[in-house]
Amino acid sequence: MSERTLVEIVTWSADHLELLHQMNAPEMTENLGGPETEAQVAERHERYMRIAGKGTGRMFAVVLLPGREPVGTVGYWDRTWAGAQIYEMGWGILPAYQGRGLATAAVAKTVEHVRKEGARRTIHAFPGAGNPASNAVCRKLGFTLLGECEFEYPPGSWMRCNDWRLEL
Repeated sequence: MSERTLVEIVTWSADHLELLHQMNAPEMTENLGGPETEAQVAERHERYMRIAGKGTGRMFAVVLLPGREPVGTVGYWDRTWAGAQIYEMGWGILPAYQGRGLATAAVAKTVEHVRKEGARRTIHAFPGAGNPASNAVCRKLGFTLLGECEFEYPPGSWMRCNDWRLEL
């Protein structure tokens, strides 16, 4: 069974709130400003459910096959970067499931989805410069490393990231 057949991406729904709480753990958010409050998690969940309806991207739950266990998130959204409208994408896999190629498989499926949509010419990912696993996902999937940059996330907190771009 190939890596891509190990996971499915499922449009974000009300059923995924518990997954978002699991993704909010300290070990999952240490490079992103730390865990969010309950109110922030609830707002994020609502935003994830609304994003597809706005036509500005889409969020997915990553589910492990064949049991369909939720193991992570992946998504893309509109962003202005270097004067251009792009899609930015991000992902995360729960610690118990990391190191199996699931993020690579989920990101690949998401990129296929974005290509079919045809709304943007490029998609960027901004993993932390010190995050070897997420940078490896970009490298494996043919993203081009444009260099390091300063990135504000969450608002008011700056981090060193790598700017990876994939031509769609």
